[in-house]
Amino acid sequence: MKKNYLSREGYEKLDKELHDLKTRGRKEIAQEIAEARSKGDLSENAEYDAAKEAQGHLEKRIAELEHTLATATIIDEKNINTSKAYLLSTVTIRNLKVKKEMKYTLVSKDEADFKLGKISVDSPIGKAILGTEIGEVVQVNVPAGTLQLEILNIER
Repeated sequence: MKKNYLSREGYEKLDKELHDLKTRGRKEIAQEIAEARSKGDLSENAEYDAAKEAQGHLEKRIAELEHTLATATIIDEKNINTSKAYLLSTVTIRNLKVKKEMKYTLVSKDEADFKLGKISVDSPIGKAILGTEIGEVVQVNVPAGTLQLEILNIER
């Protein structure tokens, strides 16, 4: 079974989402199904079909969150070695082709948020810089081509 490595913050965020879906989410879907049922014939009731489909999506997300949290290992950021890029490391890199610097925090796929500078260790760039040291240059194949990235700094 694959472990999911999460920060304390990421674990709590997913746990809060799970709690919300199990309480408020399920209650809202049940109300929608009851409302649609009250409109009569279920065989031609588009609202009922839509509510049941939404219920299926909700239950799938609940199951995914339960699995993620059950297999999670919480990483203590204080114990992260900054000599190499690991999960929860913040890495400053330079794209050598366009001479642009970027700063990313390496996180699990469940915590990834590109707008906040959090990239998944499962993404092409995340995989390439995971385990690197300051000064290393890595090549990354992305849909737009091949990038050459220099590791400038690693911090926690």
